[in-house]
Amino acid sequence: MIAPLRWEDKALVLIDQTRLPAEEVWIRCEEPEQVAEAIRRMAVRGAPAIGVAAAYGMALASDVEGAARVLAATRPTAVNLHHALERSLAAHREGRPLLEVAEQLHREEIEADRALAAHGAELLSGGDRVLTHCNTGPLATGGYGTAAGVIRAGFEAGKVREVWVTETRPLLQGARLTAWELERLGVPYRLVTDGSVGTLLARGMVDRVVVGADRIAANGDVANKIGTYSAAVLADRHGVPFYVAAPRSTIDPGPASGAEIPIEERDPDEVTTVLGTPVAPAGAPAVNWAFDLTPHELVSAIVTEAGVLEPPYEESIARALRR
Repeated sequence: MIAPLRWEDKALVLIDQTRLPAEEVWIRCEEPEQVAEAIRRMAVRGAPAIGVAAAYGMALASDVEGAARVLAATRPTAVNLHHALERSLAAHREGRPLLEVAEQLHREEIEADRALAAHGAELLSGGDRVLTHCNTGPLATGGYGTAAGVIRAGFEAGKVREVWVTETRPLLQGARLTAWELERLGVPYRLVTDGSVGTLLARGMVDRVVVGADRIAANGDVANKIGTYSAAVLADRHGVPFYVAAPRSTIDPGPASGAEIPIEERDPDEVTTVLGTPVAPAGAPAVNWAFDLTPHELVSAIVTEAGVLEPPYEESIARALRR
């Protein structure tokens, strides 16, 4: 599987995810501003991968405090970004090399993904048909994958028969990225429109839903790609387990609930166009929330490297963060 970002010859080199699957184009970032721009325009995306990229961006900085401000302004919802910046700033004030911090964070994310994938695979049964939303594989994490890591480990253990991949409007991360990853891994999948989730569940064609997260509040509320809440409601309606897979770095104990998590609004043009092609009347008004909030009551379990967390989440999350 491709490693989506790496440190090479005093620069951060990352694959431009906006160009996939048509072509594999690599971007060389030699300044933190270039890393910030890559995060802002989603050339690198996914909460863990954003955090890793930001840490490498800090290692490129001559003005560390200034770089932290620039990088922090790129994506408000993904908490991994802010954790990485806080960690880098603390290391800078202690006089520790920031490249070592970034490399350690990168290793930790990969190790966490592999551990949580193993825990998550235990929740699957032989022949499961799993539905996932957005992209949560190596491209989104810098290494192995969160929800997609669970699916991958489950498939390798003979527990996953097929994966339903939602296209994930408006930027089609499922169609462009998740399908591309699963194709490389040899995991059977079928691509569906976001609006097909209800029909699939109503027809009994889904055994598990497994998604990632961009931020998880102290009570277990989950901020994730827009459309996640709809999938959770439908899974609950049809009695299908709904699992969230994310490393502990995605848990933010600061917000008591999802109501306190900032939700990013992106350019409405992403809604009125598809990959640059207009699909609505010129000047059509639109709104473009990048994320939604899934209340903890709809989450069957949260899978982390510390194990599978179950309700009441205030207690299980607090225990996991102490480990």
